[in-house]
Amino acid sequence: MNFRDLGLTAPILKALTQEGYTDPTPIQRKAIPPALAGRDVLGCAQTGTGKTCAFAAPILQRLSKAVPRPRVIRALVLTPTRELAIQIQDSFVSYGRNLPLRSAVIFGGVGQQPQVDAIRKGLDILVATPGRLLDLHGQGLIDLSRIEIFVLDEADRMLDMGFIHDVKRVLKLLPEQKQTLFFSATMPPEVMGLVNGLLHDYQRVAVDPVSSPVEVIRQSLYYVDKSNKTKLLAYLMEERKITSALVFSRTKHGANRIAQDLQKRGISAAAIHGNKSQTARVQALSDFKAGRVRVLAATDIAARGIDIDQLPFVFNYNLPDVPETYVHRIGRTGRAGREGEAVSFCQFDEKDELKAIEKLLGRPIPVVEGHPFPMENFDPPQKDKRGRVVNAEDAEARAAAKEKRRQKDAENKAKAEERRRNASAPAEPKARPFAPPVSQGQKNAQPPAPQEDAPKKKRRRKKSGGAQADAPAPEPAGLVLRDKPIGRGVRQGRLEETLPDDPALPVTEFYKPNPLESDVIMDATARLLAPRRPAPQQTAQTRQKKAQAQKQALPRPAQAKKGKKQGAPARPVQEPVLPPALAGQKKRRRDDRPRPIEAPLRSDRQKDSTQHKSLMRPYYLHDDD
Repeated sequence: MNFRDLGLTAPILKALTQEGYTDPTPIQRKAIPPALAGRDVLGCAQTGTGKTCAFAAPILQRLSKAVPRPRVIRALVLTPTRELAIQIQDSFVSYGRNLPLRSAVIFGGVGQQPQVDAIRKGLDILVATPGRLLDLHGQGLIDLSRIEIFVLDEADRMLDMGFIHDVKRVLKLLPEQKQTLFFSATMPPEVMGLVNGLLHDYQRVAVDPVSSPVEVIRQSLYYVDKSNKTKLLAYLMEERKITSALVFSRTKHGANRIAQDLQKRGISAAAIHGNKSQTARVQALSDFKAGRVRVLAATDIAARGIDIDQLPFVFNYNLPDVPETYVHRIGRTGRAGREGEAVSFCQFDEKDELKAIEKLLGRPIPVVEGHPFPMENFDPPQKDKRGRVVNAEDAEARAAAKEKRRQKDAENKAKAEERRRNASAPAEPKARPFAPPVSQGQKNAQPPAPQEDAPKKKRRRKKSGGAQADAPAPEPAGLVLRDKPIGRGVRQGRLEETLPDDPALPVTEFYKPNPLESDVIMDATARLLAPRRPAPQQTAQTRQKKAQAQKQALPRPAQAKKGKKQGAPARPVQEPVLPPALAGQKKRRRDDRPRPIEAPLRSDRQKDSTQHKSLMRPYYLHDDD
């Protein structure tokens, strides 16, 4: 059977031929026909068996029948890791190169703007990780209401990484009527519960027994102490002339340590794990695929879905706790029917993990004897207070993380102490203070003699004559702001150019305000152009209060003293002496009411800006000057 017999169209067959595909794998032969018919598919197969092509080819063929305008997302592929998402997107691009369809990939750890731009241009197929998909949907940037085909890849890995709740949230955003393609290497009870609630009238496709390794992979086991694992790894790399190897570590700290130790021994190596940035992870994986790096040390984050062409060796530096993880690790080699070899190191306290793996495989792993670093430590594993076995790698990783946090806290504490000392230290003034403006009477006064200890002032060139001053001017005392004098302006009757010490903050030490400054000009112009303000309207109550106040302000006429003789002539009554402000007013009658007083625009004594002594007047030229 070939791909043409599966019912694929000519554009997809041409692309598969260009990729070097000749005969379909078992999972492809069983999954592609029901997927093309629109049925739900439950695929159970090991990694490296061609699952990506098993769901990518049917999606491309079904969506290419009619492309809506504008484009909407009609197919969604959900994956657990960023590396797997990038790989699936590359497969869609390769298989659909002859079709008018668009696809894009989104994942976390990088900026979202390029991904958002690709979505806004219009997509047919979207490959995503759960976190970034929910984030962009929450921002209203992704519409999932038009999904026709949904693919959940590596469902058991989703469960192991804690993404099962995110997957359930994504399922609530999808329409009820859709085709679902479900792929997983293992089928634990939690995954089966998700299958029963998601798939309807599905076709089950199983290739190999659950969690069984690919038969073409050769497996071997080395018993070695923990301290000699790196030495044994370097020895095997040189003795067997290994050009490319993927080494799995139990912890992130262990992956970094493996890469560093191999580099010290002259073997190029790089590390990839969850604490690395997305850029660093992509760069390390690209260097490894291109052959620039011989060894890639990785945690289980790289155990699923990473397709590395012609990877000959996989090393289990530490045996995993979960037996199924061992199968996923060694599945990185021997892909697409090629041969590969998986080498495992086992120390004395990892024998329980070895028994669980061999139980899952149904056979023991062949042991290699006679290597230069045999196991010599047979001490029983350490246990915690609750009687649980303490893994040496985990304990070392926790100790390294604790030491790293302690060093970081010490650095932060030292920086805070240095900032506190710098803030408490008194700042020495570096600039000269400015002098207050001199009065009119001090114009011609001689300046005070400078003190002997005072620093000499730099000689400056006058703007008018250009000659140099014969004697340095005294430095006036005044206010200092930001270590620079804040006085700005001109001396009495002339301008002077000042050369500041700091060109970034030009300052002068003139005695009067600068008339060309914007605030001075605005102030003078505002007074000249001030409009006449009409007098406020006075109410009857206000006028009555003002009349009473003015009446009380008038002096009362003098009266005759009591006790005088009645026959005495009356003394003439003197007229009241009015205040100067009321001297020109007529005598009011009782029935007269005070009239509203209009406030003039400007009194005769008020000076405008041109007459003001300290503003504009000194800068006008007169013949009599």
